[in-house]
Amino acid sequence: MNNELYAVVGHPICHSKSPRIHSLFAAQTGESVEYTSVQAPLDGFAATVRQFFANGGKGLNVTVPFKEQAWALAECRAARAEKAGAANTLYQNNEGQLVADNTDGHGLVRDLVANHSVQLKDARVLVLGAGGAVRGVLGPLLEQQPASLTIANRTVAKADALVELFADEAGAATLSACGFEEPGQPFDVIVNGTSASLQGDLPPLRANVIGASTVVYDMMYSLQTTTFNQWALDNGAIRVFDGLGMLVEQAAESFRVWRGVRPETAPVIDALRDD
Repeated sequence: MNNELYAVVGHPICHSKSPRIHSLFAAQTGESVEYTSVQAPLDGFAATVRQFFANGGKGLNVTVPFKEQAWALAECRAARAEKAGAANTLYQNNEGQLVADNTDGHGLVRDLVANHSVQLKDARVLVLGAGGAVRGVLGPLLEQQPASLTIANRTVAKADALVELFADEAGAATLSACGFEEPGQPFDVIVNGTSASLQGDLPPLRANVIGASTVVYDMMYSLQTTTFNQWALDNGAIRVFDGLGMLVEQAAESFRVWRGVRPETAPVIDALRDD
């Protein structure tokens, strides 16, 4: 039986762990999947996608800087992709239409709740950043029914726009926006959705957002403790996690969308930590 072709598309793409992750999923599940990486020209994403599916490709993951373009290119969108304004998963439906999905928020929540037993229901949650990464996870976070969710960003107007966009999904949660320097009380869960850790930088937060029971999650991942997580530990956070589990969990959800089979993620996360 011939393998069916899947890939991750981005620019650059050589660093991507997705081919390794999906090869482990395929071996584990026995699914006939071949997964590779495709570097699209910065001005040629749409042509690359069309060519991939024209050549018989079955599904694409999409990474930076093309997630918004993937969303715009799609003819149909899953509900969780619609409001996210970005897509990390593409496939064709039975009518040959390009469908966009976004599994990032699912990946974050599943890593927090299922892998790390973090309680999000009734929690006071602080989310840092207001870019595409944060927009993609707000819906799934609000589905967990936190007591409050505060979006802090350097440009408060961008955080305000997200509050307005997601107000109808907040339910009983208090949804609010502010600048990085404003929060002055401890939160139960802090999610860093900025890319500051990649440059070794920190958002200008007050240390007292960290309390004795604060759990911190940096959506970036690293072989060492990320800059943000180290800051959190230095200021008394009880537990810190990086985004490797989110990466594997969003990939598993993409695999399920494409193949109808959910892989076990724990052994894959362990394998990546050991690589």
